[in-house]
Amino acid sequence: MKRTTIFILGALLLASCSVQKKCKSPELNLPEQIVAGHTDSLALSDKKWWEVYQDSTLCVLIDRTLQNNRNIQSAEAYVRQMEQLHRISKTALAPAFGAVAQYERKTTDYSDRPFKEEPKLGLKATMSWELDLWGNLRWSKRKGAAEYLASVEAARAMQMSLIAEVATAYFELVALDHELETVRRTVETREESVRQAKLRFEGGLTSETAYQQAKVEQASASAMIPDLELRIAQKENQISVLAGDYPTRVARSQMDINVVMPDSLPIGLPSTLLQRRPDVRQSEQQLRAAMAAVGMAYADRFPRFTINITGGVENKEIDHLLKAPLTNIVGNIASPLFAFGAKRAKYRAALAAYDQARLGYEQKVLEVFREVNDAVVAYRNMRKTAELKYNLKEAARQYVVLAKLQYINGVIRYIDVLDAQRKFFDAQIEESKAVRNEHLALVGLYKALGGGWEPSDVEQQKK
Repeated sequence: MKRTTIFILGALLLASCSVQKKCKSPELNLPEQIVAGHTDSLALSDKKWWEVYQDSTLCVLIDRTLQNNRNIQSAEAYVRQMEQLHRISKTALAPAFGAVAQYERKTTDYSDRPFKEEPKLGLKATMSWELDLWGNLRWSKRKGAAEYLASVEAARAMQMSLIAEVATAYFELVALDHELETVRRTVETREESVRQAKLRFEGGLTSETAYQQAKVEQASASAMIPDLELRIAQKENQISVLAGDYPTRVARSQMDINVVMPDSLPIGLPSTLLQRRPDVRQSEQQLRAAMAAVGMAYADRFPRFTINITGGVENKEIDHLLKAPLTNIVGNIASPLFAFGAKRAKYRAALAAYDQARLGYEQKVLEVFREVNDAVVAYRNMRKTAELKYNLKEAARQYVVLAKLQYINGVIRYIDVLDAQRKFFDAQIEESKAVRNEHLALVGLYKALGGGWEPSDVEQQKK
């Protein structure tokens, strides 16, 4: 018995070491800093999404989206499915018990013999247990666990992306509202300019050219309204569907054009970045599942030993049923003898699949660092752009004031005043877009750092 135990333990150790040796670990060689010059111990993503997006209306919208979005609900259902499949893989290690109630009625009526009836009654209990000599069932359990955890991380990654998508659409919608308000205000101003230009033209103070130019400017601004209204409706429809509703009007705040955002934000450390990104954690679990698949393929090349035990009672009459006990113990060894190299090819295929998962994990890590660096650069430049666009708007505003004074004093023509007003209008639109892009850059950075999701009950259980 001792020799058998030692043999089994040695076989298990040999199988495990062989798999570990064949499956090469990922080579990450993480940099010391995520972004050059940033060595923050904390990161923006350590904050909750409602702390980052301080617009209460947006927070309500995100919360409703997380509750009602069909894709999130589908991902959660998939997590529940993988959880049950993982339970199945765990139960394979334990014996399987069953019960059988049997009734058999056999009759014979040969020509040279009298009619005969042979009933048969039985109550039996069965047990079947596969001895996991080579770790096949244990590898299967590990594979099920990794696939289940990968589905959990996939749901979190979807939640992270969904929060960013809702926030992006919301800020785009608010910016469109502000742009439409600016256009309508400009149209009103230009309608007044057309009225005044007409009076001056009819009074012989100016030529018809100035009057027609004023009409062109007014028509040009008016033509922007239908397109903006269309884009606003489409953006509302997008947000409504994300929130699990049919297209409807979306409540939102007004854009704060004078918002002041921080010049820089904490980025965190390389090691913690991989822990914060659920898509990286998903890729890591997929890698573990691929290693477990290699272990299963390796163990499948060796014999399987199964013990089947049947015990109970069996007799021809009910009265004597309990007086006829029976026991049947069978040990089965199923061993592949000659399969034309199919088992070995399956093992090599699993090794190749593991290499694919390992390289995919390494590539995912590279892409994550690129995304964070791109997001940091984007945020920095959007901050600078917003400041420059504000200065441009203020300069254009002063240009309009001076142009009107010079026109009144007869220094410049009315067309020059219209040109100044056009530049001021364009500067207002550009500033609105710059503030929007500033918010979108913050959304992109927060997402790239892995913010936007909360640890679930599964995460708490793991801890």
